[in-house]
Amino acid sequence: MEECCGIFGIFAPGCDVARVATFALYALQHRGQESAGIALSDGEKIHLRKGPGLVSEQLPKFKDLEKISATSAIGHVRYSTTGDERPENAQPLLLSYRHGSLAVAHNGNLVNGEELRERLEKEGSIFQTTTDSELIAHLVARYGYNDLELSLKGVLPYLHGAYSFLFLTEDKLICVRDPYGVRPLSLGKWQGHYVLASESCAFDTIGAEMVRDVNPGEMIVIDEEGLRSVPVLPTHRSALCIFEFIYFARPDSNIEGKNVHLVRKELGRRLAREQPADADVVTGVPDSSMAAASGFAEESRLPYEIGLIKNRYIGRTFIQPSQQGRDIGVQLKLNPVLKVVEGKRVVVVDDSIVRGTTSKRLVDMFYRAGAREVHLRISSPPVISPCYYGINTPTYEELIGSHRQVEEIRAQIGATTLGYLSHEGMLAAVGLPANRFCVACFSGDYPI
Repeated sequence: MEECCGIFGIFAPGCDVARVATFALYALQHRGQESAGIALSDGEKIHLRKGPGLVSEQLPKFKDLEKISATSAIGHVRYSTTGDERPENAQPLLLSYRHGSLAVAHNGNLVNGEELRERLEKEGSIFQTTTDSELIAHLVARYGYNDLELSLKGVLPYLHGAYSFLFLTEDKLICVRDPYGVRPLSLGKWQGHYVLASESCAFDTIGAEMVRDVNPGEMIVIDEEGLRSVPVLPTHRSALCIFEFIYFARPDSNIEGKNVHLVRKELGRRLAREQPADADVVTGVPDSSMAAASGFAEESRLPYEIGLIKNRYIGRTFIQPSQQGRDIGVQLKLNPVLKVVEGKRVVVVDDSIVRGTTSKRLVDMFYRAGAREVHLRISSPPVISPCYYGINTPTYEELIGSHRQVEEIRAQIGATTLGYLSHEGMLAAVGLPANRFCVACFSGDYPI
């Protein structure tokens, strides 16, 4: 599963906003590795630096921005779910229209993006990118209001899907979260100034305090007069993506008042109760499954060991753009500790099985290292349905859980036994009402 991206915004006149935004993007790098960018306003003009690759690869460009006396900035790290890897698809996007300049950073996916693009093209719009993020800029420009807030109020009802948007003008920073709150977005305070980020771990990195989560359907406007909250879209129900807790978010982040690490540990405990294994040792797949593995070991009263060593210079295989990249990435990224697993019955805890290719390679890896048995335990239910809200699982055919039973999956990946956490166990582990989450990938029940 590939998360779409991570976004960050800051309004802090007189401060080094470019440097702060750079550090925040480092903290959000796990959410996207295709490109990174920062748009910065000096009060009169918006300056943009972006390019393909990691934040570290764009550092020379970002340092150029530090020379500018700025008031505000937005930043973005990207994994593409709409549009491809073209350089022009890197964000933030910067556009000029009759009322000035507008920079846009987007996390999520519009389910009616193709429909909107086709309509706008028929009406004469010319697009510079293949992303659905550019659509809102065209709609804002067409709406005609001099005030961006009024334009957004008119435009947002036409957008269907999952989105957290950041907009930067010469004198304002605006955020909008979709009425279901599918993608996360948080508000914080840094040295008396407001900041916004996909995850609270970015606040910790820059020394900011978490204020609260941005509400579904809420627009927040930040300018020299302070902060204003505007409810712009009616909310029907909350549908936060539950995969944020299972895989996407960093363990030190807090979402909806819940710490991600502690939730993952509870997922592991419940998994051990539901799917016990007669084994000698428990290990996890770095990094997102380590907490679940430790919870499984504690509940099972089995020793917990580091059975896989991660090469820290290789990115997350789950957010590599191609299947070939993912396959090679597994081999480069992980290596078993032979003396830990040799001759042992090993429980391997992972967060999910999507296509099955990574799981098969992991199982093979443990057998080659001398494991007698490999008991694979998954701290979530089977993924049976594609996501259309900003995660790259485009077809049912790619999802091994959509057309195979558990025993068939076990046989295909070669594990001694295979056990998934139940749907009820997953929801109970998070500790929030079940109706606050999108679980479409596990149930096929789409909220939007």
